[in-house]
Amino acid sequence: MRKILEDRLINFAGEVNNMRKHMENTEYSVNLLSQLSRSSASAALNYGEALGAESRKDFTHKIGIVLKEIRESYNNLRIISISKFYKGEQSDLDTLIDECNQLVAILNKTSLSLKNKSKQK
Repeated sequence: MRKILEDRLINFAGEVNNMRKHMENTEYSVNLLSQLSRSSASAALNYGEALGAESRKDFTHKIGIVLKEIRESYNNLRIISISKFYKGEQSDLDTLIDECNQLVAILNKTSLSLKNKSKQK
């Protein structure tokens, strides 16, 4: 499961990068895309760091960071969609938003499970 999630996060960051060619070129849209690129890449990279965590506490903390970054990506994608900055196929953007939403759900569940397990000890 960890490898599958890592692959999904990496693919998500790559698809965000592919959005560039379909984005409107305004100062605001460029800033949003730049921030989205950073948060999506950060989620993937920090998940890789989490897999190499030195302890359960370290893993839990790093998963929390990944969750924050992927939530930021989700909200950013929603702003881009509402603002109509994406000029490609809307279905492609909707697919990306859905994938991001699924990643948020998976990471949120993971984070809650880790926190609950640490409370039980």
